[in-house]
Amino acid sequence: MNVIRLAPGEFREKLIEAPGTILDVRTPAEYEGGHLEGSTNLDFLGGVFGQEFENLDKNQTYYLYCGSGNRSGKSAQLMVDAGFTAAYNVGGFQELASAGFPVDY
Repeated sequence: MNVIRLAPGEFREKLIEAPGTILDVRTPAEYEGGHLEGSTNLDFLGGVFGQEFENLDKNQTYYLYCGSGNRSGKSAQLMVDAGFTAAYNVGGFQELASAGFPVDY
């Protein structure tokens, strides 16, 4: 099964319909520079994501983002391949911040 890529508006609607966990798969330095409010950082490049994602509940809903949508797409695909039922790629941080999603620093 392929990962579904949600545009910011679709993400906003889906989050209301199916609340879930927002995962930021960027590096800790990128995360510290600004991240979506309430997100959890699991670094894809540093290997943290690969070590930790299997410990997550496969029946929960997850929304993943990164800098551009590339790492989040790869991460979400790993989750889908591992049997997660709802893992969505919601794209890049700047795109989401520009669309009005609340940001923490």
